[in-house]
Amino acid sequence: MCINAYAGFDSQEFRKILSEKEIIANICPNKRNGQDNEDDYFDEQLYKARYAIERTNAWLDRFRSLLNRFDTVLSSWMAWNFVAFIVIGLKKFYKTKKSR
Repeated sequence: MCINAYAGFDSQEFRKILSEKEIIANICPNKRNGQDNEDDYFDEQLYKARYAIERTNAWLDRFRSLLNRFDTVLSSWMAWNFVAFIVIGLKKFYKTKKSR
């Protein structure tokens, strides 16, 4: 298992806890720590992919009020997520030109 976190989580204590639980810590080095430990694992490609995940979560958060009203059972939660995915996809595929 791997955790992909931004520089705010960069601390030796946090890395130690993750290591004890056998979790790989892919954490962007925090320059303000004053420590340059090159032994720490950091995969820049994986870290950049984190943005796509965060962006997708933000898109879904726009539908939070809709989802919270109807997600009383798993099947309705999944259905409303699919509705949200369809709306997001349609908006991306059929962008309208803004008039001046």
